[in-house]
Amino acid sequence: MKRIVIIPTYNERENVARMTDKVMSLEGDFDLLYVDDGSPDGTAAIIREKMAEYGGRVNLVERSGKLGLGTAYIAGFRWALERDYDQIFEMDCDFSHNPDDLLRLSARLNDDADVVVGSRYISGMNVVNWPLSRILISYGASLYVRTITRMPVYDSTAGFVGYKAEVLRKMNLDKVEMIGYGFQIEMKYTAWRLGFRIKEESIIFVDRVEGTSKMSSSIFGEAFFGVLKLPFRRIVSSE
Repeated sequence: MKRIVIIPTYNERENVARMTDKVMSLEGDFDLLYVDDGSPDGTAAIIREKMAEYGGRVNLVERSGKLGLGTAYIAGFRWALERDYDQIFEMDCDFSHNPDDLLRLSARLNDDADVVVGSRYISGMNVVNWPLSRILISYGASLYVRTITRMPVYDSTAGFVGYKAEVLRKMNLDKVEMIGYGFQIEMKYTAWRLGFRIKEESIIFVDRVEGTSKMSSSIFGEAFFGVLKLPFRRIVSSE
């Protein structure tokens, strides 16, 4: 069983060393792949130091600039598939996702899921340090997605997700359109339409302490209007 965690980074120097050490300490040998979009704060240099410390278990793809969350993950997915990983996870670098939860997500992939979502909303609203306004926007966005698409996922915007490699191999990654946070919705929707089993595992989401959020109004707008198009799109596998 080969497992890898893909983490896009942009200006995460406060978090990336601690995150690397934490993931490397987990049972089950999770490898790491960072996709860095030319962070001017030296994030990539810290990752390279960790690569020297941990050998082939920590890896880095460097890109020339901010090209979007979705394209970063797709670059990471392709990298992982080329190296025959069995389970491929995505998560944030800022510890809003607890790396310890990777063990539960991996176990779920071994049990009854093809895609497992670290869900903030499957058992209430498990969010810490967010203002009520942001919680309502996030929860409302997931309700909006369920209403428009009929996809039975409570936290469709979640960015803490695990995939079996076969799911990503069957998806036509060239056809993924959204590059911001709407990417998370589109990936889940595509997997669901292709007939894969999506399960949610309850997590507690803690807002970042170090670094700054990458959310913007343009990212929100892309997701809002992109969701309206999803039910009308023809989903074609790569096979």
